[in-house]
Amino acid sequence: MTAAPTQFTSSPDSADSASDPASRPSQTFAQLFDAIAGNVASVVHGKRDAVELAVMCLLAEGHLLIEDVPGVGKTSLAKALAASIDCTWKRVQFTPDLLPTDLVGVSVFQRASESFVFQPGPLFANIVLADEINRASPKTQSALLEAMEERQVSADGTSHQLPIPFMVAATQNPVEQEGTYRLPESQLDRFLMRLSLGYPGRDAELAILDSNGAADTLQALRPVVSAAEITRMCAAVKTVHIAGVLKSYLVDLAEASRSHNGLLLGLSPRATLQLARATRSHAAAHGRDYAIPDDVKAVAIPVLAHRIVLRPDASSRGLTHEGAVHELLAMVPVPAGR
Repeated sequence: MTAAPTQFTSSPDSADSASDPASRPSQTFAQLFDAIAGNVASVVHGKRDAVELAVMCLLAEGHLLIEDVPGVGKTSLAKALAASIDCTWKRVQFTPDLLPTDLVGVSVFQRASESFVFQPGPLFANIVLADEINRASPKTQSALLEAMEERQVSADGTSHQLPIPFMVAATQNPVEQEGTYRLPESQLDRFLMRLSLGYPGRDAELAILDSNGAADTLQALRPVVSAAEITRMCAAVKTVHIAGVLKSYLVDLAEASRSHNGLLLGLSPRATLQLARATRSHAAAHGRDYAIPDDVKAVAIPVLAHRIVLRPDASSRGLTHEGAVHELLAMVPVPAGR
């Protein structure tokens, strides 16, 4: 097979300003991917790998959970990703008193028409930034389940379709436990990837000081792609070929996790499907219309680590979620063909 040849031609209805990304000549998938990642990386210094994984998550039509200590750029990454696309986005600060209707919306009585009219909530945006998602009650967290899985919400017995593309980019602090509610496994499973940024390197931290943090840079950030281009890129990801031997490799990883002596729960069939989606996105981002084992390995930890459950004695053995995924990759033979 040849390298991914997908071209994206600007749609006429999106060229409504001189700075509109749709006014550019057609570009390849890899060029547009690099443009988005470069734009986000101008705000999140020294974390290019995490930035690229976040963009891959978007193009695989997945949802992103960014989990790390305060002050390392979780919110900045999510906001920069949203600002790099010419689309609608909303930020919701999750708190214990946040109600499901604060997310979904509510029906309001209109005196003029003497009827109830549905007023959409912040979920009706292309990208929803759920800041500190683990501070909301389980009832509010569960309101996201239908939106994340089915791209729709139900209110007053009526289903409302969410816009396309749609992505939830959530953040949470794993250290602070007071006033938080642990995300249930069913909720975690809806996130395609879980990323951890970690502390920046010395050079990156110096660059942060020179730029006075991310606030000024975020204000100056401009979209580099349109929502229509993102939709076409998502469609292109679905066409990336995964050979039969590579599909067998994905299933072998799942089966190995179910018999791993350090895991209480292994990978579900949904995890295998999600790994395939992320694998396709990684291949497309690197200019290929076919996937290889290296694509699987590159996305395995962010896609799989939050889906497995360790045995109670795993910590005494020094086994972590990421370490368990590393062991699975080491024990399952890599297919020779593609």
